[in-house]
Amino acid sequence: MIELPAPDLSPAPTTTTTPSPSASSSAESALTWRGRRLYRHGVPHRILSGGLHYFRVHPDLWRDRIRRLADLGLNTVDTYVAWNFHQPREDEAPRFDGWRDVERFIRTVGEEGLDVIVRPGPYICAEWSNGGLPSWLTGRDVAIRSSDPAFTSAVGRWFDELVPRIAALQAAEGGPVVAVQVENEFGSFGDDQAYLRWNRAALIERGIGELLFTADGPTELMLDGGTLPGTLTAVTLGSKPDAARELLSARRPEEPFVVAEFWNGWFDHWGERHHVREAGSVVDALKRIVADGGNVSIYMAHGGTNFGLWAGANEHEGRLQPTVTSYDSDAPVAEDGTLTAKFFAVREALGARGPVRMPVRTPTLPPARVPLVHRADLLAGLRAVPAPTSTGPRPASFERLGLDAGMVLHSARPRIPAGEHRLVLTDVRDRALVFADGALLGVAGPDHPELPVRGTGTVVHLEVLVENLGRVNYGPGIGRHKGLIGPVLVDRRIVQGWDSTPIALQEWSTAELTHALAAGPAPEPADAAPGPAGAAPERTGPASGQGGFAVATVDVETPADTFLALPGSRRGLVWVNGFLLGRYWDIGPQVTLYCPAPLLRAGRNTVTVLELERLGATLELRDRPELGPPEEYVEEFG
Repeated sequence: MIELPAPDLSPAPTTTTTPSPSASSSAESALTWRGRRLYRHGVPHRILSGGLHYFRVHPDLWRDRIRRLADLGLNTVDTYVAWNFHQPREDEAPRFDGWRDVERFIRTVGEEGLDVIVRPGPYICAEWSNGGLPSWLTGRDVAIRSSDPAFTSAVGRWFDELVPRIAALQAAEGGPVVAVQVENEFGSFGDDQAYLRWNRAALIERGIGELLFTADGPTELMLDGGTLPGTLTAVTLGSKPDAARELLSARRPEEPFVVAEFWNGWFDHWGERHHVREAGSVVDALKRIVADGGNVSIYMAHGGTNFGLWAGANEHEGRLQPTVTSYDSDAPVAEDGTLTAKFFAVREALGARGPVRMPVRTPTLPPARVPLVHRADLLAGLRAVPAPTSTGPRPASFERLGLDAGMVLHSARPRIPAGEHRLVLTDVRDRALVFADGALLGVAGPDHPELPVRGTGTVVHLEVLVENLGRVNYGPGIGRHKGLIGPVLVDRRIVQGWDSTPIALQEWSTAELTHALAAGPAPEPADAAPGPAGAAPERTGPASGQGGFAVATVDVETPADTFLALPGSRRGLVWVNGFLLGRYWDIGPQVTLYCPAPLLRAGRNTVTVLELERLGATLELRDRPELGPPEEYVEEFG
C-alpha cells in the first residue's frame, strides 16, 4: 500500500524553483512543485494516472472504461490527441464530433471525478499510424518535428483548432485538465531545441496555463535532446526506475519524480508472439516508482483497439514490423474491459480502498459458427468501387494519390517475350499481390521482390495490388512513402505506362461495400448446377481458391461484445455493419478481433470480409479473446 507523505505545513508554492518567462507553473496552475514534491492547489499530491485513448475506445464505452480506471485506484486519465484521426485530409477542417469529440471525452473524465493529462503532440508515437502525423504533411519535402517553417506553420494551424478547446477545459476554468505535455519523447528523435521552445510557446500562446512537462527515456542522450529549462522533466520507462530517479535527481534536483509512461505491458507485431508482463514484476516496479513521492502514469491502463487501419508499425534493421489490430497491451483493464489479475494486483499496490463498482467482465454473445458466403472475386470487387484513376509513366505512390491507408491497384500492359522472365518490384511498401491476365503470380514484398512470369510475345495485363500495412510511428522512418516506390522491371527493362487507382478502405462506407459485393463472383463452369431463377450464385469460397469478398449474417437478440475469428482465411479486413473493425492475418499472434457491443444492433447484422489471399468458409463468434501464444516482455533502456 502506498502512503502519501505527511502534509507540508509551509506556504504552498506558486512557481517552480527554475522559473522562466514561459514556465507553466503559476499561481493559477492546479499542479505546482517544490522540494521534489508535487502539490495540487497547495496540498501535497501524487499523480496516479493511467493511459486511455479516446480514439481506441468506442465513444459509448468511454464512461465505462473511465470508471474502471477509477476502480483501479487512479486519480488521473492520460490521453494523446491523434492529429491524423481528426484531420485525415488537408483540404477539410479538423473534426471534433462523434468519435473525435475529445472535449466530450475530457468532460466525461471530469464528471467521474478524475483529472486529465493531455498530450497533444503533434507527434504522439502510440503505435498509431505515422505517430499521429497526417500523411498529407509527411508526404511533402518537410523536416518533420523540427523548426522548419513548413512544419511549424502546419502544426500552428492544427493547434489553432485544438489547443483552445483544451484550454477551455483546464482546472483554472473549472475543467479537469491539470497538465499538458510539450511534444512527445522528442529526445529519442532529435535535438532541435528551437522547435521544442516553439512547441511550448505555441501551447502557452493559445491559452495553456496549467503544468507543462516534457517526457523522454531516462538516458543522457534522450534527456539532452528532449528537455527544456523551466519545464518539468518526466521520463518514460518499463524498468529500472531507481536508476531513472537517480539520473533525474542529478539533472533536476528540485523536481518531483514523474514517470509519464510506465510500460506495464507491451504491444504486438504481426508474426511475433503476444507480449505479456507478469503482475509481480509490474507491482515491484510500480512500488519503486511511487516511493518517496513519485508520480506515475500506467501505460496502458486500458489499451483498447486499433480500429480500422490506424495501427502503426516499427522498423528494425530495415524490416517493417506492422502492429496488430488489438492494442490490449496486457493492460490491467483488457481490450474488452475485463478486469484482469494484473488489475487487482495493481489496485492493491496503489492502496485503493473503495469498492470495485464495475463488473469483472462485460456480457458477450454466445459462441456461434456462421457460414461465410462468397459474393465477389477480389479484383472484380475492388474495380467495382468508383475511384479516380491516375495515369503516368510510373506507378503513383499513396502520397501522390492523397491516400493515407488502404491499397492501390496499379495496372500496366507490357509486352513480354516468349519464355520465362523475372518480374522485379524494386521497392514495394509494403506487400503486393501480382496478377498477369487475371491470374495470381504471387506475393511480393521487400524480402521477396522477384516473381517468375511467362511471356508469349504478346501484351500482358499486369496488375499489382499494393497494401499499406501501417505507417511507421517511431524513429527516423516516420513519414516514409507507401506504394510502388521503385520501378517495376521485366528482367532489366522498366515497365512504363501505369494506371493507379486508390482503394481508400479506411473511408469506405456501406455504399462502397455494396458496389464491391455487387461485382459478383467469376462465372461458374458450364457444367455447374444452375441456381434459383434470378438469384446470384453463392459459394463458400471463390472457385480459384484465392481472395474475394464474402458476407456472413449474424442475428442478435441483445447486442453484446463478441470476438470474431476466421478459420481457414489467411489475411484481410472485416467490416461490421459497415464499420471497418480491422485487419486479421493468420501469421498471428492475434486470432480474434474484438467487436464491442455498440457496433451491433438487435436483429440482423452483416459482417463483410475482404480476403486477399485465401477465403475460408466460416465466421466464428467466440466469447473469449485469443491474442496468441504469450511471451514475457519487459522493455529496458540501455
